[in-house]
Amino acid sequence: MKHLVVLTGAGISAESGIKTFRDADGLWEGHDVMEVATPQGFAKNPELVLNFYNQRRKQLLSVKPNEAHIALAALESTYKVTIITQNVDDLHERAGSSNIIHLHGELLKARSSKNEQDIKTWKTDIQLGDLCQQGHQMRPHIVWFGEAVPMIEKAIDICETADILVIIGTSMQVYPAASLMDFVPSQTPIYYIDPKPARVRNQKITVIPKSATEGVKNLLDFLKNP
Repeated sequence: MKHLVVLTGAGISAESGIKTFRDADGLWEGHDVMEVATPQGFAKNPELVLNFYNQRRKQLLSVKPNEAHIALAALESTYKVTIITQNVDDLHERAGSSNIIHLHGELLKARSSKNEQDIKTWKTDIQLGDLCQQGHQMRPHIVWFGEAVPMIEKAIDICETADILVIIGTSMQVYPAASLMDFVPSQTPIYYIDPKPARVRNQKITVIPKSATEGVKNLLDFLKNP
């Protein structure tokens, strides 16, 4: 069974109603990302940061997976599928995908602000005063700017075994995730689905300049007739 590795970004979740990371003006829901997506921002104003992610969590629980999520899950009947996502939502899980790596954390989890290994499932608001067993404030289980990406080495290992790589809904500008396609074997075909694809200098890439839901339909045709 061939190993199909899928790298997903904000574009696939946008069609479910999840707002992309930041708008054209550089703000995210009216906030400078440095205020709400850095350890420094959390240290300066933890209540603001917690409220910001509490609102994101509520929004996530109000939306559903779209056709692209569901189609990727269905591919598990014919491929070994590993999804490496930059997204912090659980839409791949809800669609039925069984092998998912979250590079940037998970919105429906919380962790100790002092022990990054102390992680708990968390589907309600995180409040000031919610403490881990050691007495430290809980925080969103999100990889913020300036923090290490703990799953990147595992993601690299997976890409090195890819028979097919699919990239969906990402600008290919966020590192280290954007470097992952450099680790697939030289003969591995790459399919890149995005309505406004970034320029990528790679002879192996088939660009599908469509939204995630429409592009995945084309992808299925390519996979049937490689």
